[in-house]
Amino acid sequence: MTMPLLSLDNVSKRFVKPLDITERLLAKLGANLKDEVIHAVDHVSFDVNEKEVVGLVGESGCGKSTLGRVIAGIHKQSTGSVSYKGENVDKMTARQKHEVNLAIQMIFQDPFASLNPRKKVREIIGEAPLVHGLVSKNRLDYYVDELLERVGLDSSYKHRYPHQFSGGQRQRIGIARALAVQPDFLVCDESVAALDVSIQAQILNLFIDLKDELGLTYLFISHDLGVVEHLSDRVAIMYLGRIVEMASTEAIFEKPNHPYTKALLAEVPRLENRHKDFVGIKGEIPSPINPPSGCHFHPRCLHAKPECSQVEPKLKTITKDWLSACHLNDGVIDD
Repeated sequence: MTMPLLSLDNVSKRFVKPLDITERLLAKLGANLKDEVIHAVDHVSFDVNEKEVVGLVGESGCGKSTLGRVIAGIHKQSTGSVSYKGENVDKMTARQKHEVNLAIQMIFQDPFASLNPRKKVREIIGEAPLVHGLVSKNRLDYYVDELLERVGLDSSYKHRYPHQFSGGQRQRIGIARALAVQPDFLVCDESVAALDVSIQAQILNLFIDLKDELGLTYLFISHDLGVVEHLSDRVAIMYLGRIVEMASTEAIFEKPNHPYTKALLAEVPRLENRHKDFVGIKGEIPSPINPPSGCHFHPRCLHAKPECSQVEPKLKTITKDWLSACHLNDGVIDD
């Protein structure tokens, strides 16, 4: 078995909102007030293999983007460990960490907000490789030209500012910026969500071409199951900070196991369901400040049993390479 490119082991991320001056004073006087803790990512473990595309799916607010930022090194995990090529990132030397920071790059959802409006494209794309010594100053223009052409843009565009481009063109610039430091792994955070449908297809095809040409590995974060089905080799379903199911794309879409996955897929528009009245999953996603006990999904689950509100279900092997966290699987024996 080959070593995974990336491994997450029991990774959690919590954000703490401390009490303000008035609240601290009230707490000293006896009021029941304490710091608010947001459980954004809750004990997540999975591997990503080299040249694989893993789709990460879930409703808004479930912690997908936070997990992506932890993987990209933008956020430090609160507990657990992130390993790259078998090495724990926290135990690496400064030089090794620097190499991992270059190897894992992130492409953001809003292609306008993620680009510096005061810099021309040449600086946006060329700054990082120049600073990190990946290209000399003399060759910078050629390097930027090659990257622009690779993502489908004319090299003359390097003298323009971000506001002079369409949304799809700006996203291509963001992709070129990420590729400029020669990464192995791209975290794509809703990278086509802000684009028109026709432009989405072009960018998705670009991602596929780049994967084949450069041997890239992707974590593709999205709430759009149709996009994930088109692009991914495996899919991880996330709910309120936890991974509730993970399997091959074919398995997830043909026969989902977890009630949350089933509910998500039931609402995907398909031609065979064109006469169906679509109804969203009942209730609202709970607050990560005060998540439900036991299974986080139990307040919205049609199959909830008493134990679901009391005992957290663990990710369990259903069949080979298929994991699901649901008490309905308690009779299944792990392979």
